[in-house]
Amino acid sequence: MGNASSMLTQYDIEEVQEHCNYLFSQQEIVSLYERFCQLDRSAKGFISEDEFLSIPEFSLNPLSKRLLRMVDGLNFKDFVAFLSTFSAKASLRQKIELIFKVYDIDGKGKVTFKDLLEVLLDLTGSFMSDEQREQVVTKVLEEAGYTKDCSFSVEDFIQIIDHPGLKMEVEVPID
Repeated sequence: MGNASSMLTQYDIEEVQEHCNYLFSQQEIVSLYERFCQLDRSAKGFISEDEFLSIPEFSLNPLSKRLLRMVDGLNFKDFVAFLSTFSAKASLRQKIELIFKVYDIDGKGKVTFKDLLEVLLDLTGSFMSDEQREQVVTKVLEEAGYTKDCSFSVEDFIQIIDHPGLKMEVEVPID
């Protein structure tokens, strides 16, 4: 699986479908496999950082460096599992867990005030001063009942972000 010269078997499709919690149909998995093979230019069975950066939507994303930590070297099964978070069928919790991983800069399972500032810097660039970013993050944390000295687990992060009316309509088109 993952080599452009190989084909997906029905067993492979079902295995990948199970791996991504059935968030993609079998036809969508076949389409994703075709795209994976196009990206895997050297047919080594995984997608490198450079190959991911060949996707315009990915390379233009201000958080692409952070996302690369999660996707560099993914095989097809893990590629589909990663993309499943962007499926219309993915739960809000799954989407928030992915966002948490983006914010968890050191990968230790905690997000700190400094992590939040760094992500906001990536998102805003020179459009906000360091002082403005600090004010924004401090205010958001205070409104959620936290201080800038707190660090957040994924469960804390879910509590902060998951509230009625929040919609996360980021989706990846399959074809």
